[in-house]
Amino acid sequence: MKARKLLALGLTAIIGATMMAGCGGGGGSTTSQSSDGSSASGTYAFVAKDVQNPYMQKVYDGFEKACKEIGAEPLYKGPEAATPEKQIEIINQLVAQNVAGIAIAANDADALQPALTEAMDAGIKVISLDSAVNKDSRQTHIQQADPEKIGRGLIQAAYEMWQKAIAGVDIAEKSYKRVKNLFDQGVMPAQKLDEVTAQRNAAIATEKAAKAQYTMAKNGAEREDKMAAAALVDRAKGAVAEVESYLKETYLIAQAAGEVSEIFPKVGELVGTGAPIMNIAIMDDMWVTFNVREDLLKNLTMGSEFDAIVPALDNQTIRLKVHYMKDLGTYAAWKATKTTGQFDLKTFEVKATPLEKVTNLRPGMSVIIKK
Repeated sequence: MKARKLLALGLTAIIGATMMAGCGGGGGSTTSQSSDGSSASGTYAFVAKDVQNPYMQKVYDGFEKACKEIGAEPLYKGPEAATPEKQIEIINQLVAQNVAGIAIAANDADALQPALTEAMDAGIKVISLDSAVNKDSRQTHIQQADPEKIGRGLIQAAYEMWQKAIAGVDIAEKSYKRVKNLFDQGVMPAQKLDEVTAQRNAAIATEKAAKAQYTMAKNGAEREDKMAAAALVDRAKGAVAEVESYLKETYLIAQAAGEVSEIFPKVGELVGTGAPIMNIAIMDDMWVTFNVREDLLKNLTMGSEFDAIVPALDNQTIRLKVHYMKDLGTYAAWKATKTTGQFDLKTFEVKATPLEKVTNLRPGMSVIIKK
């Protein structure tokens, strides 16, 4: 624990030395010289995230020590609640007091910039520590120790505050007993008894609060807090899953590989549920359709093979095999023009597939049967 305490002290000593080295022209009325020959003048303020933060108080101990070593006046400031607005009020007060330097653990990296810029314009040296401010808002930033060491420092600080509170309870209890005895003897007024009673009760309450802080720092958050935090995490995961689901719905995945041959809606157009979006040509499943009059079907039977040419491919000859035949109905019949000697002829739809893959063959190309 002693090493952890020294870690915080050493950190703040660096902060103090960094500020003091460049602050000789700041405000204030006293000037002195340290043992190593460096000098500083005026008041140097440490602005904590909040005034009751035990870690900040431990850091200030080292800051105060560093200031006193070089003859500067330390000043501890911090808001009751850890908000940037309260820190801004404190910074404005320090500018008005014309302090020589400000070291601040910021509650917001950017919100403090106007106030800290005004401080630097007034000749006040500004550094940040623990949590950095905007780089335009300070001259230097002191990086904090690693989280594990900070946690250990917090535990030690909370423990020491608890022990201090216990000592306060002991003193308050002794004062109460002395005044109570004098009151019982009739030599002490009731007003004085009421005052020491209130002081004792306040000391007891402070001790309980300090013990609770130490217990929380040592054992971590309570089970209920952990459960609440876990619930928040689960809710956040649910929100992420919902967004990811929406994102997935913005993508259309074809059921088969192919080329997009046509897109129906225009950019920005609203598409209803179930409406077609595009046509996809499946390039690995090519076939040829012929509409053949039935009196020409002699050599085109199911499973038969025949040759055809493709004009778009420089009249390349391809070998096809019939796999589908069906009449197209009366609307495609060839009507007889004479009442005798002729009859209506039906038209058949014949589909055939290439026996081998034909390079550069695309949907829409004409294919002609070789006689």
